[in-house]
Amino acid sequence: MTLQERVSATQASERVELAAAYRLVAHFGMDDSIFTHISARAPAGEGDHAFLINPYGLRFDEVTASNLVTVDLEGNILRDSYGAGLNKAGFTIHSAVHEARPDVMCVLHTHTVAGVAISCLEEGILPLNQWSLGFHKRVAFHDYEGVALNLEERARLVADLGDLDVMILRNHGMLTCGRTVGEAFKRMYNLERTCRAQLQIMASGGKMRFVEEALADHVGDQFANWSKMHGEEGRHDAEWEAYMRLAKKHHPDFDS
Repeated sequence: MTLQERVSATQASERVELAAAYRLVAHFGMDDSIFTHISARAPAGEGDHAFLINPYGLRFDEVTASNLVTVDLEGNILRDSYGAGLNKAGFTIHSAVHEARPDVMCVLHTHTVAGVAISCLEEGILPLNQWSLGFHKRVAFHDYEGVALNLEERARLVADLGDLDVMILRNHGMLTCGRTVGEAFKRMYNLERTCRAQLQIMASGGKMRFVEEALADHVGDQFANWSKMHGEEGRHDAEWEAYMRLAKKHHPDFDS
């Protein structure tokens, strides 16, 4: 029996997996105090075109399945057991993607030191290693407009994102999307490692060895077709299940 089958029946799987993602982001040091967000489409019955997001004021290691806030695309709070509402800047970014991209289940945004540093480089991610090649020609860019409180920015943000699942928010941070919570989390985890590795390579002072473009294109396609190659499309996600076990081992109350 998988973890998802063992968790409390009182919480919908969307809430449980999103809470796990919050704990995992904190576990791997990718959180930023009470700021940044992970959102996911709300379970059926919690509201049409609604999504889940963290309540304002909680650290990521305090988020549980039950205290996630349900909000609709107009900003109306439909469920808030914690009672603190939500961060308006987080609503702006996440509502934009959920409204424009029905294929996206989960949106994850971070302000890590490595991610912010790469977001301040004109060239973004360089084709230097296998991690980075997973993002080769698959990264969008959105120019910084200040703290995301202007709802008019949403149209520009989703236009820049297009149909891609990774975005560098220039001078700000990183954003990933996924058809599942697990997919968005894994993209961000690999993106974070990519940023850290690039910064260490650049800081070494050595001559950088770039992967030539034809090979970079090939490896990028390999990663894009990973699920098909391994016969995992439409089946369980073994790697995400491993991460869920890690969350349960170290943060056993996330599904409460």
